[in-house]
Amino acid sequence: MSPQNLTLLTDLYELTMMQGYFETQANETVIFDMFFRENPNKGGYSVMAGLDQVIQYIKNLNFSYEDVDYLRSLGIFSEDFLHYLSGFHFSGDIYAIPEGTVIFPREPLIKVVAPIMEAQLVETAILTIINHQCLIATKASRVVHAAQGNGVMEFGLRRAQGPDAGLYGARAAIIGGCVGTSNVLAGEMFDVPVLGTHAHSWIMSFKDEYTAFKEYARLYPDACTLLVDTYDTLKSGVPNAIRVFQEMRDEGIHPKSYGIRLDSGDLAYLSKKARKMLDEAGFPDAVIAASNDLDEFLINDLKIQGAAITSWGVGTNLITSKDCPSFGGVYKLAAIQNEEGVFVPKIKISENVEKITNPGNKTIYRIYDRETGKMRADLICFVGEEYDTSEDLLLFDPNATWKKTRLEGGTYTMKEILKPVFIRGECKYTSPSVKEIAELCRQEKETLWDETKRLFNPHKVYVDLSQKLYDTKAELLNAANV
Repeated sequence: MSPQNLTLLTDLYELTMMQGYFETQANETVIFDMFFRENPNKGGYSVMAGLDQVIQYIKNLNFSYEDVDYLRSLGIFSEDFLHYLSGFHFSGDIYAIPEGTVIFPREPLIKVVAPIMEAQLVETAILTIINHQCLIATKASRVVHAAQGNGVMEFGLRRAQGPDAGLYGARAAIIGGCVGTSNVLAGEMFDVPVLGTHAHSWIMSFKDEYTAFKEYARLYPDACTLLVDTYDTLKSGVPNAIRVFQEMRDEGIHPKSYGIRLDSGDLAYLSKKARKMLDEAGFPDAVIAASNDLDEFLINDLKIQGAAITSWGVGTNLITSKDCPSFGGVYKLAAIQNEEGVFVPKIKISENVEKITNPGNKTIYRIYDRETGKMRADLICFVGEEYDTSEDLLLFDPNATWKKTRLEGGTYTMKEILKPVFIRGECKYTSPSVKEIAELCRQEKETLWDETKRLFNPHKVYVDLSQKLYDTKAELLNAANV
């Protein structure tokens, strides 16, 4: 899992288009936007993740001798083009929304400004990296929200779609708010907490459940969470756990954390019964952890039922985002630089309204309520448009223009959220640690209204267009219909 040259992690048509550009036209500078069209699970927001891996990909972007020899063996590339690839390096600009930031449909997450051959090549890798990690970070954030302040551990490695998905999915889950992961390699690579208990096989390998618990407590007295459902949760598992906890107390052993884990059965019923048994035995601070195919919806239901669970282990449904397995990000041409150095807006038109793109060289301003610090809207505008927050700001829905909101001057603040990452091929951005990104994400979610964070029918955060961008888009649409 050391840093890899992912140059050939691309679709073949990226390379055939590159050769087409090489053979037929000047390598003009263009702008591509990477964005998505809909929040996963019909949620109110998503979470940005994956930028650090994109940075590493761009830094290592070069065609090795072996890469060029392989492409030559395909018999579809000219020697002149292969010679060009042998000296390839990325020379353009990349702007991105930082990891951990809450994001919304249709706004550029990554903007690539580069010669068209370079901009075309990086499409596939950017999409696969950002789509996957945004998806898992968003799913984790929803699960964490459902847990209402209880710790959520990610432990889906064995169910992930391969080592990379398990590794970078764990990283994304920590960004989304999980307190730790079972993935030891992720712990080493990203300096995040690793957590875990034991399996049913541990219990079954001993002559009886009590002996298994006692040996585990002897080995790990500071963090002793016992899995109590191997045989009979309430008649055997919990009583044996209580017996071991009492023996530890009698011996003067006071664990930093201890408790039980439930992995099957009616979690609401069993947790409430177990809580009563633990409390009556004098262990009111014992943690009750739960696992077993959990997701945000089941956790939410268990909370409604009054389950006495204070720690959650979430695996398959998180690491695969099982009920919504794709993020849907796309990468579209937005502008081409003319001979005078001006970016000429380009638009993709479709019968599907949601697939019509926003043209031009754009940036994003996030607008907050000055008094509460809560988010009001995002505004996509052209680079260079300026706003005075002491003046009134009129926002309108670009799809239903009669829906308007006027923010009075002095009542709002604005922040540009696209940041420079590469300038003329040189990296200008240093990624924070994963823990720092996770803290940023927590702070970001504090700026959302509670109505936006709810799991069902969340309030929509509007992503509006500036008047200038809206007018330009309308002109291009009208011109195409002449």
